[in-house]
Amino acid sequence: MTAPRILVADDEPLLRAELVEALERLWPDAQIAAAQDGIEALRLGREWMPDVAFLDIRMPGLDGLELARVFGARTHVVFVTAYGEHALAAFDEGAVDYVVKPIALERLARAVERVRARLASPPPDLTHLVSRLRPAPRAPAWLQATVGNTIHFIDLADVLYFCADAKYTRVVTDGLEAHIRLSLKELADSLDPAAFWQIHRGYMVAVRRIASAARAEDGALWVHLRGHPARLPVSQRFQYLFRGM
Repeated sequence: MTAPRILVADDEPLLRAELVEALERLWPDAQIAAAQDGIEALRLGREWMPDVAFLDIRMPGLDGLELARVFGARTHVVFVTAYGEHALAAFDEGAVDYVVKPIALERLARAVERVRARLASPPPDLTHLVSRLRPAPRAPAWLQATVGNTIHFIDLADVLYFCADAKYTRVVTDGLEAHIRLSLKELADSLDPAAFWQIHRGYMVAVRRIASAARAEDGALWVHLRGHPARLPVSQRFQYLFRGM
């Protein structure tokens, strides 16, 4: 039998290391990979196709709930959390199990025993659970942005991309560049992640306006827009978005 693949995702280095070490003792025949945040966990999940994932509910980039939605019904999920109410709801809805920080070895051993017993069965689809625990925010239809002393009302459908500009964000449309009094991170939290992709710590692009993603001679990846001359950089962290395009 092929050794089971376990993905551990937690942004706290000490807790992540402790969890990996404990799993190595409790499940010695398993292969274990660790991710330091949600973005790295997503990349490893797509490349490695883990059988089991121990996911911290709260992480930067993508949290455990979002990862559970992405992994769908192909990975058994064990939630790792400091917030017992989330974990209990997850367990009641069909997640394999949960462990609460700080992690007790005895409790982790019971979670490992349960998930090992369920490996022969298909994992439950956690889409309903994730939607119930955190409904998707309703994205705004328009934004207020300023140029000099003028406030413009910009339809999100007209936006090409956003660019971080100090503590503000520059919004670019086909005919206008203006500034929003929000950081790029604050703005990203209010937008539909399926409609706007963050491709760099300083750039977020409207997916419908992406024409192509091309690699330059130096290995850098650049996004080219449909009907606009702008060329936007894609950092290594976000290049997984363009695999298969």
